[in-house]
Amino acid sequence: MKIITGKYKGRRLEGFTIEGTRPTMDRVKESIFGMLQNNMENSIVLDLFAGSGNLGIEALSEGAKKAYLVDSNNQAIRIMKKNIQIINIENVECIHLDYQKALQKFATDKIKFDLIFLDPPYQTNYIEKSIKIIEDKELLRENGIIICESDKKEKIQYSSKWKCVKEKKYGDKVVVLLEKI
Repeated sequence: MKIITGKYKGRRLEGFTIEGTRPTMDRVKESIFGMLQNNMENSIVLDLFAGSGNLGIEALSEGAKKAYLVDSNNQAIRIMKKNIQIINIENVECIHLDYQKALQKFATDKIKFDLIFLDPPYQTNYIEKSIKIIEDKELLRENGIIICESDKKEKIQYSSKWKCVKEKKYGDKVVVLLEKI
């Protein structure tokens, strides 16, 4: 796993083998960031099921202002911190919490995001639950985007307050970009 573009381009990231995670492959990540290139500069980013921090760190490499990397897995947090230290990134915060508690913390702290990455374990309804909390707590800024990755489009459930602006399949994965209507 490596950083594809930007100021950290070519830097290798650890964490490909974190138990219970499934890293976003380089070709998928390259396509996602191609779709987001006009939204990246000076953005505040949340990588909610961060694993190694791959997506949040890539966003910082592409010009994001700050990234919040959230995971509840102890091993993932250790790897994230190691990746941040190796690359020497300062505008990032690792948060060791369950996704629901993390979203509540952001609401309490009045932190809003331009981009939110949701790539949870596949056999869950965490995308639907996350979007509902993001909507209820108003955690996405105007013109913000939620990027959802799942094994099946049917698992990416959202209310009529959202619209799909892009959808792309990559083998057995699907990526959906959502904007609030």
